[in-house]
Amino acid sequence: MQDISKELLTQASTGDIQAFEEIYRLASSFVYSVALRVTRNADEAKEVSQDVFIKIYNNLRSFRFRSSFKTWLYRITTNTALNVLKKSSKDINRRVNYDVALKANDDSATATHAIEMDDNKKLLSSLLDMLNPDQRACIVLREIEGLNYREISKALSININTVRSRLKRARETLLAHGKRGDRP
Repeated sequence: MQDISKELLTQASTGDIQAFEEIYRLASSFVYSVALRVTRNADEAKEVSQDVFIKIYNNLRSFRFRSSFKTWLYRITTNTALNVLKKSSKDINRRVNYDVALKANDDSATATHAIEMDDNKKLLSSLLDMLNPDQRACIVLREIEGLNYREISKALSININTVRSRLKRARETLLAHGKRGDRP
């Protein structure tokens, strides 16, 4: 995600629609990506993305720049996605939804690359499906998005020791699965 200037955020917080549209343009793919990794469902990720930007629009005036906008955005996106997961049925972890298909050209190299990418996405999806939503959120933010423990703590509004604990348990779950030799 590109950096969003303080003055653009301030303009948007005063009701400047063009400034808010610029924020949306700069952050929408980032929000969708995080939401998709947490929810594991393209339709739910779209819904989460819409909800996030409504929340940003309604609450941007209360943003005080105590943390970075990106951290605030992580917090809103992750919490919104976790709330969607908690409201969903219990089989959400078993359901695999690949609404976003790779568009492969007739070129065999492109087709091979597309197949490899699809396999990698399926493997990542099945590994993340082994984790509970709280662990999944921490793993996504740490291992995929590259946040440090303090940033994850701020983004999820949890104690840094809780972050460590969830990451440890998530890694143990994944390692135990790997030691059994199971293929997700």
